[in-house]
Amino acid sequence: MASNSTVRILDGNTFVVSEDTGDIEATPSEPTGLFSLDMRFLSKWVLTVNGERLNALSYDDLQYYEARFFLVPGMATHYIDAKLSIIRERAVGGSFRESLTILNHDEKAVDLEIRMDAGADFADLFQVKDEILNKKGETYAEAESDKLRLGYRRGNFRRETVISASRPARYDRNGFAWTLHLEPNEQWDAAIDVQTYAVGPGGRDLRMGLRAHGTERLALQHDLERWVAKAPKVNSEHGQVSSTYRRSLIDLAALRFSPLSLGGQTLPAAGLPWFMTMFGRDSILTCLQVLPFAPEMSKTTLRILAALQGTRFDDFRDEDPGRILHEMRYGETAAFEEQPHSPYYGSVDATPLFIVLLDEYEKWSGDVPLVMELERECRAALKWIDDYADLVGNGYIWYERRNNDTGLENQCWKDSWDSLSYSDGTLPPFPRATCEVQGYAYDAKMRAARLAREFWGDPGYADQLEREAADLKERFNRDWWVADGGYYALGLDPNGRQCDVLSSNIGHLLWSGIVQEDRAAQIAEHLVGPRLFSGWGVRTLAEGEVRYNPIGYHNGTIWPFDNSFIAWGLRRYGFAEEAATIASGILDAARYFDGRLPEAFGGYQRELTKFPVEYPTACSPQAWSTGAPLLLIRTMLGLEPHEGHLAVDPRLPLGMGRIEVLDIPGRWGRVDAFARGRLELEHQPTS
Repeated sequence: MASNSTVRILDGNTFVVSEDTGDIEATPSEPTGLFSLDMRFLSKWVLTVNGERLNALSYDDLQYYEARFFLVPGMATHYIDAKLSIIRERAVGGSFRESLTILNHDEKAVDLEIRMDAGADFADLFQVKDEILNKKGETYAEAESDKLRLGYRRGNFRRETVISASRPARYDRNGFAWTLHLEPNEQWDAAIDVQTYAVGPGGRDLRMGLRAHGTERLALQHDLERWVAKAPKVNSEHGQVSSTYRRSLIDLAALRFSPLSLGGQTLPAAGLPWFMTMFGRDSILTCLQVLPFAPEMSKTTLRILAALQGTRFDDFRDEDPGRILHEMRYGETAAFEEQPHSPYYGSVDATPLFIVLLDEYEKWSGDVPLVMELERECRAALKWIDDYADLVGNGYIWYERRNNDTGLENQCWKDSWDSLSYSDGTLPPFPRATCEVQGYAYDAKMRAARLAREFWGDPGYADQLEREAADLKERFNRDWWVADGGYYALGLDPNGRQCDVLSSNIGHLLWSGIVQEDRAAQIAEHLVGPRLFSGWGVRTLAEGEVRYNPIGYHNGTIWPFDNSFIAWGLRRYGFAEEAATIASGILDAARYFDGRLPEAFGGYQRELTKFPVEYPTACSPQAWSTGAPLLLIRTMLGLEPHEGHLAVDPRLPLGMGRIEVLDIPGRWGRVDAFARGRLELEHQPTS
């Protein structure tokens, strides 16, 4: 994994990860380089002056799509009396462009050899992630008089990186160079274009490279300005809330991904570096988080997921009729079916969550045409829940991969290999069922019943769905309740034995509404109790469980997205103080990450570490972590669509002060919401 000193810029599916000098020297296992369409188009990009590497004085990541590096020749020392300054400025947008500026501060003229070593291994992102670079095709490098062409071909699958410069350069197979003579105080500038090309089956050109630099950069700048201006404004006496909100808005803009089939429409990609593509679960949950702030993302996400809904039985892709995809990839391993992600359907929660998002989106937007348009897909998703997901025949959603070579073992959101266990630490057999997915199924049926009754003109179907949901709730509260612990089991094995560990998943049950009212208080008490709540947030697995590890991926870390839905669930059952406690912890943690919450951080007790400890390979930015502060703001203000209007029922944490959210969009037009919390003395505003 790249170190924390790396600089990252991105624009949807295209991103560049480099050292703080701007250089790139990737190894097969490091996600550094220029990536697009799930492949690495540059693995080497090293600038030297007279054969010397450069030392970074500072760098600025100006916007999510651009960065600037200030450099001098030679190695770092306590003091550098440099006679040269080098500025590298780059922007990404489809591909990327880099501008070089060299300034001679000497009193005499200098002769310089400026060289950029360039190379591309065309590693598939899966190969980098798995630390296996096993290329079956042919790489090539062709130096022409005005460009360097780096390429990879394997049958009719071809990728190319084409490098050219605004000033004439000498190109060879390993890079390009200029010989300069600079007078005292003279400045030299050059611009380098790096364009990516992808040719698919039949020679079809899937993607062209970067537009003209000025046009692209200006377009990105104007797009970001429009994006921020269109979103509601958040003002707060607790300044961190406003800055975290703005950071989240900008990161959400950066993560917008336009699949090849969408013609410019965008949905949220899951996260950098590993998941810069379309997901089912991740994209849906992010859309739910950001509905009050960026509702248009939901419409795009619902449409593209509906268009790619499963239609057949395909064991390689774990596809069934009606199933919503898990992940879509465009790289070499997917193209040659070495991975099933073209698309892959191995998740059990995306399908019920698809229905949940459609209903929630309609409540906010009043977009009845979309509800009518997606009726067939909703009915197919509900049929999948009943007919194809119940692998055991007892009315629950189960999973077991049919692709035993490259399919996912665990197909819930906690998808690491050891995330589901009994209290003795052993792992259950397959098929497996997790508790939160049953809650999603209950919620999906209740929401689909509303859609059927109000829009599809099928009250009989609505009645049927409500009966099925009531039956599911009754059975679930019987079979999943851990009586001696006072909580719901994380999972069941095919014999009905409970995976009786205490986990954060119980908070999702509150959000879905499947929890019996007389048990909700016990669940709330666990969620903010010392075994689950660290002071920063709710741990994925409770302290004291055999597999608990504060830096275990799904066995003790804190996931901001997880906490945002837990807080929302607590509000649903009336536990506003507990929801505010969780919101306060997560928003406090954001301060230590400059407002950008990572995928996960350590579950250590707050008093022990004094600051949140980042999980070592966490994605950042990541979509549903970016969405977490937005959902927490919604939860603290109690923003809920109600009978065509926006209801506001605020409950702020101690010390939060006043929060206002202005111009909240919805079927009601645009409205404002205000709330005032109880200020602690140190948070009192000064005159």
